[in-house]
Amino acid sequence: MFIDTAKVFIQAGRGGNGAVSFRHEIYVDKGGPDGGDGGDGGDVVFEATENLNTLIDFRFKPELKANHGTNGSKSNRHGRSGDDLIVKVPMGTVVRKAGTVIADLTENGQRVVIAKGGDGGFGNAHFKSSVRQTPRVAELGEVGETFEAELELKLLADVGLVGFPNAGKSTFLSVVSNARPEIADYAFTTLTPNLGVADIDDGSLLIADIPGLIEGASEGKGLGDAFLRHVERTAVLLHLIDVYTDDVAAAYTTIRNELASYSPELMTRPEVVALTKTDGLDEDIIAMQMDALREKVGSDVEIFALSSTAHRGLKEILRALRKQVQTARIVEEDKAVEDAVPVISLSSDQVANAWSVVKDDVTGHFVVSGDKIEKFARRTNFESFEGVNRLRDIMKKLGVNHELSRMGATGESVISIGGSEFTLLEQ
Repeated sequence: MFIDTAKVFIQAGRGGNGAVSFRHEIYVDKGGPDGGDGGDGGDVVFEATENLNTLIDFRFKPELKANHGTNGSKSNRHGRSGDDLIVKVPMGTVVRKAGTVIADLTENGQRVVIAKGGDGGFGNAHFKSSVRQTPRVAELGEVGETFEAELELKLLADVGLVGFPNAGKSTFLSVVSNARPEIADYAFTTLTPNLGVADIDDGSLLIADIPGLIEGASEGKGLGDAFLRHVERTAVLLHLIDVYTDDVAAAYTTIRNELASYSPELMTRPEVVALTKTDGLDEDIIAMQMDALREKVGSDVEIFALSSTAHRGLKEILRALRKQVQTARIVEEDKAVEDAVPVISLSSDQVANAWSVVKDDVTGHFVVSGDKIEKFARRTNFESFEGVNRLRDIMKKLGVNHELSRMGATGESVISIGGSEFTLLEQ
């Protein structure tokens, strides 16, 4: 069963908590801190594979959860990190989070971390110093990233077959490749995309047969809106038109308009046009149809007449397609090089250290936000007096306290960071 969309719940592992512990050994007076760090939570990692061509597995397993890290313990024992969850997905899978693309897996073996596991908390041995020899503070492990992801599969192919239903796309694919799509003399025989490899000379072409399009397909009519996404990945379009169509130029224009409505970029895609089912038809009629098509297509696009059942014109069209694909791939590589222009931006340290303070006019609380300070807050055990004081010290070093004072905060003011609340000074 072919499934090309799915929604999954993704949860990376939580980091383990750091431990508060002190050495208790015979003949060792006042042993120092030996609380170990918590282990990191496991990541959720997607790996593209050429051995899959559907997302059906995610319909039956909609939750993907990595293992949690374990807590640290005494004697400086580090908690065990959670195992990463490696998830196999078909090549061409796009992963979206809240509508934003976070991964596009297009190569076999490509791996992308979709959800990062939480860091383990430091144990109290980490905080030992010359002035703090008995620290009683340890950090909590961070929660791993958790969200609902939308998966979308876009088939990767050299050539995409487009045209009206019953235009001969499936027959063409079955003759030139090893694919065996369902073939019948009625519209919408093809209900799912099919892939086939066509050998030509010393090379090959991966061809995708897309279910037939009709006028209004880009707006949801027929089956086209569900499968037009698969055309986006193809390097070249092969537009097949039934030679018995009354107005071949109008048929060509209709399909082109649907492609443009779905994605204007498809209008710039290289294409080859072919009249199908020409076996037994008078050459004059074929020439007339090709002339009518030429007026609409223009002189830059190659037009062929073929008969899949009679194996006529197949090698010529495959050679033309292979030439177009090779040219298109070179253009793609050149564009990739041009896009790889270095961009000057703030360093990661500058971004991480950035913070802001906003006063909530309703509650009077001061809300502090920023990647680094929120990370410290997530790792703080607010039930621990020492842990909260450490967070106050960090705020002071980062200059947050100075800004709070400038905005009118007092020692009794409530500070909110990452959803946790506490007062600026200990009560």
